[in-house]
Amino acid sequence: MVKSYLRFEPDASFGVIASNSNILWLPSESSAGEVVTGALESVIGWDLKKGERQFKWNDIDIKTEVSCVARYDSDIFAVGYADGSIRVWDAKTETVIVSFNGHKTAVTVLKFDKSGTRLASGSRDSNIIVWDLIGEVGLYKLRSHKDQITGFEFVYPPGPEVKIEDADADAVMNIDDVEDDAIGKWLVSVSKDGFIKLWDLASQHCLETHVAHRGECWAMSAQTDGQKVVILTAGGEAEVRVWHVDVGEDDSSSSNDKQRVVLQGVLLRQSKDRAVTVTFHPSAPFIAVHGNDRAIEIWRIRTASEVHKSVVRKRRRRKEKGIAVDDETAPSEDDVNEKYLPFVIVRASARVRSVDWAMTIPEVSKRDSLQIVAALASNSVEMYTITVPAEMKSGKGEPPEYSRTYALELPGHRADVRALSVSSDDGMIASAANGSLKIWNVKTTNCIRTFECGYALSCSFLPGDSIIVVGTKEGKIQLFDVASSTLLEEIDAHEGALWSLQVSDDGKSLVTGSADKSVKFWEFRVIQETVPGTTRATARMSLKHRRTLELSEDVLNVRLSPDGKLIAVSLLDNTIKVFYVDTLKFFLNLYGHKLPVLSMDISFDSKLLISSSADKNIKIWGLDFGDCHRSLFAHEDSIMSVEFVSGTHNFFSASKDGLVKYWDGDKFENIQKLEGHRSEVWSIAVAPSGEFVVSASHDKSIRIWMQTEDQVFLEEEREREMEDLYEATLAGSLSTGDENAGGEDADEVTTTSGRQTTETLVAGERVAEALELGEADLERSPETERNIVFLAQDGISAERYVLEVVEKVRAAQLQDALLLLPFDRVISLLKFVSLWAERGWNVPLSTRVLMFLIRMYYRQIVANEVLRGALDAVRMRLREAVARQRDEIGYNAAGLRVVRRRYAEEHEHEFAEDGVEKATRKREYVTM
Repeated sequence: MVKSYLRFEPDASFGVIASNSNILWLPSESSAGEVVTGALESVIGWDLKKGERQFKWNDIDIKTEVSCVARYDSDIFAVGYADGSIRVWDAKTETVIVSFNGHKTAVTVLKFDKSGTRLASGSRDSNIIVWDLIGEVGLYKLRSHKDQITGFEFVYPPGPEVKIEDADADAVMNIDDVEDDAIGKWLVSVSKDGFIKLWDLASQHCLETHVAHRGECWAMSAQTDGQKVVILTAGGEAEVRVWHVDVGEDDSSSSNDKQRVVLQGVLLRQSKDRAVTVTFHPSAPFIAVHGNDRAIEIWRIRTASEVHKSVVRKRRRRKEKGIAVDDETAPSEDDVNEKYLPFVIVRASARVRSVDWAMTIPEVSKRDSLQIVAALASNSVEMYTITVPAEMKSGKGEPPEYSRTYALELPGHRADVRALSVSSDDGMIASAANGSLKIWNVKTTNCIRTFECGYALSCSFLPGDSIIVVGTKEGKIQLFDVASSTLLEEIDAHEGALWSLQVSDDGKSLVTGSADKSVKFWEFRVIQETVPGTTRATARMSLKHRRTLELSEDVLNVRLSPDGKLIAVSLLDNTIKVFYVDTLKFFLNLYGHKLPVLSMDISFDSKLLISSSADKNIKIWGLDFGDCHRSLFAHEDSIMSVEFVSGTHNFFSASKDGLVKYWDGDKFENIQKLEGHRSEVWSIAVAPSGEFVVSASHDKSIRIWMQTEDQVFLEEEREREMEDLYEATLAGSLSTGDENAGGEDADEVTTTSGRQTTETLVAGERVAEALELGEADLERSPETERNIVFLAQDGISAERYVLEVVEKVRAAQLQDALLLLPFDRVISLLKFVSLWAERGWNVPLSTRVLMFLIRMYYRQIVANEVLRGALDAVRMRLREAVARQRDEIGYNAAGLRVVRRRYAEEHEHEFAEDGVEKATRKREYVTM
C-alpha cells in the first residue's frame, strides 16, 4: 500500500515591517498618516501613530520579493517584483486590476504619468517599458541604456497643469489635447551606466545622451521650476548634479539643433557613500538626499529674491575688501550653490534604505515644520519632524532641530531571529533575537509582548506557558514572566556562549550546553521573595544548579531523550556523545559528520536521533547500538535546525539555502519542500500538536506552515516538481530565444514589450487548439458529425467558440500568446477575424488582434495575394462596425447631456457622480 502524508501549506508570514523596496507616505484619518512598504512578497500599509497594520496585499501567483512601489492618487498602486512582473492594485477593493510581464529581472523604478493612463517601468535588465493601463498592453520598450535603470521621470512642457474636469454639459473634451499635455511626450532617464538620456515618446527614440556622473548614477528626481524642468541626479560619489531640461515647443528653424538637457552645476554632499534616493518636497522648497549610511541630508531651495540679495551682498563685501572681481570669479545668480543650501542632516538610528516626504499639515503657509519618513535596514520605519525657524529666510534664526516623532518597531525584530519556541497549547510563538524577545499570537500574528534581552541564541516555554527561558551569547540564563512582562531572574550560568537549552519532558529540570565545554543540569524551584518595604512574601520561579558534565570540546547542542534516560551532546570536533542522565556515564560515540553538528533531535519513542551539520548532511542514528541508519544529502548549504514531529518519525529541517524540508525518517524520503524564505533559515519549531511548523529567517520574516487535509504521495510530488522545473526552463528559454532572435534588430532602440511566461504558453496552446477545431468545423461536410466540444456547448458556432477562447486570454497576455501561433494558424485566425467583423462581434478585440497580426507578419501577408484580398474585405467590415459603434456612442453621449441639462434645470445642487469631487473626475480601470 502506498503511504500518504498530509501537505503543509504557507499560512501566515509576519515580522517584516519594511524590506528592500521604497517607502510611500499616504495621508489618512490618523494625524501621522500611513506608510506603504514592501514586505518581501507582500505590500503592507501601516498606521504610523498606532503602529498597526491597515492592509496587506499579496498575490498568490507571486513568489518573489517586492522591489518597488508607486501610486497614482490614493487608490491606484503599481507594484514591481523581483521576477520582473508588475501588478496594479486598487486600494479600495484590495484586488489586482492589471498584471504585466515584460522584464526579465527585478523592476527598479515605476512612474505614472499625470493622466494615470500610462505606466513606465525600469528594470535591472536596462530596459524601460511604457504600458497602457486602459488597453492593458505594453506600448513599447526603450532600449539604449547598458545597465540597471535607476530613475526616470515624465517631463512636461511648462504651463498650467492639465486636469480632466467636468465642464459644461455641452462642452466637448478634446482627447488629443489631453494626451499631448497630460500624458506627456518626453521622458528623462538615468542608469548605472552613468548616462542621462532624453526620450521623445512620440517617435520612441532617444534624442540626447549626456554623461551624468563619472561613475554610476543611482538616483534622480524632477521638479518644474518656472519655465524650466529641474533634474537632480546623484551618483556613486559625493556629487549631486543639477540639470535643466527645456522641452517647450520652439518653432524656430534651430529647434532641432538646440540642446535640451543642460548641466547647471554640482552640489557636494557631506556623505561620501553612494546616493540611494534624492527627492524634491512636493510643495515646500526642500530636497532630501540619503546614501548607504544613517544620514539624511536636507537642502533648502532659495527664492529668486534671496539669491539676488545674497549675490549682491557677496559682491559688496568683495568690493569693500578690495578683491578684484572678474566675470569668472564673481558670485552669480546662476550658481547652483547660491540657490541650494544645506539645511540640516537627520541622523537615523540605523542605515537608511528609502525616504519619503510626509505632509501632515497640508497648507504650506501654516507649515512651521517638515516631516520625513524613513525605512531603515533594521526592519523599522521612523518619522522625523524638522523645525523650520521663522527667521530662516533672513539667516538670523536658530539652526533647525529635528526629533523622532513616531517609530514603527513593535511588529518585527531589529536583528535576525535565532531561536523559536511554540507554547504547549499552540497559541503562542516566542522568537528571540539580539536584544529582543517577542511573543506572538498564532491566530492573529500580532505581537503581544516584547522583552529586552541579551544576544539570544536559544529559548523555550516552561510548563504552563507563563514563563520563558532564554539562553544568551554572554552565557546567561534569563527568565521572563509573560503575564507581567518582567524579567524574573538573570543567572550567570556559563562562561561562554549558551548555544542550546532544553526543558525535560516532565517539566522539572533544564539542561544547558555552552561554549565553555560544559553541560549543566538545573532544577526548577519556587522560592519565597520578600516584597521590598513590606513583610509580605511572594512566590517566584527560580533555577538551582544541580550537576555539571565537563567535556573536551565546545558544546553546540544538547538533547534529552523523552524517556529521560539519555542525553546527547554535539561537540565542536564533529562528534555526538551520548551519556546516561542519572550517572552521566558515557554510552555512545556517534561520528561520521565532516563538519560540526549544529542541531539534533530525538524521536518520541527515544529510538532515533537525527543530526544536521554544516556539511549539508542529515544523519539518522539508532540509539540502541549507535548505528547510522541513513545519511541524507539534504540541502545545498549548512543545515541549521532539525526537529521531529510529535508522535511520528517524520521531521523538518531548515538550512541556509532558504528551504524548509519535510522528511520521512523511516523511509528516508523527502516528502515536501517548503519554499518562501528569501534568505538563510536560522531556526524552526514544530507545534506540540504537529499541526503547524514555524520558521525564522535572515530576511526577518517568521512564517507559519499549516497542515492541511490535502494528501501528498511521494511519486506525484516528484512529478510535480519536475513539471514545475520544466515549465520554468521552457519559459526562460523562450524569453532568451526572443531576445537573441532579433539578429539585426537586437540593437534597436524600440522593441516589443512582451515576455513569455507559463500563462502565455498555456494561453497560446488553447488558442491554437481552438483554431484547429474551428477550422475543421468550418470545412466539414454537412453529413459529418460536429466535434463533441461544440455539441457540449449547445451547438455553438465555430467562430463564436474561437472568439470566446480568445476573449478568455488576459489583455496583457494576448500578444505574447499570439506570438506562439505557427503561420498556418495565423491564416486561420485572419479568417475568423473577418467573420467576427462581419457579424460585429467584439470589434475592439477584433481590431486589436488584426493590427497585431499585420504588424508581426506584414511581409508574409503582403506577399500572398489571397490574404491581401481577404484583408480588403476585413477592412471594409471593420470600418462599418466601427462606424456603427461611433454612432451609438455619440447617441448615448447626447442623451447623457440632455439628462444632465434637465437635472440642472430641476435641481439646485449640481449634478455629480457619487463620491467624486466637483473639480476632477477620477479615472477607473476595469479588467477587460
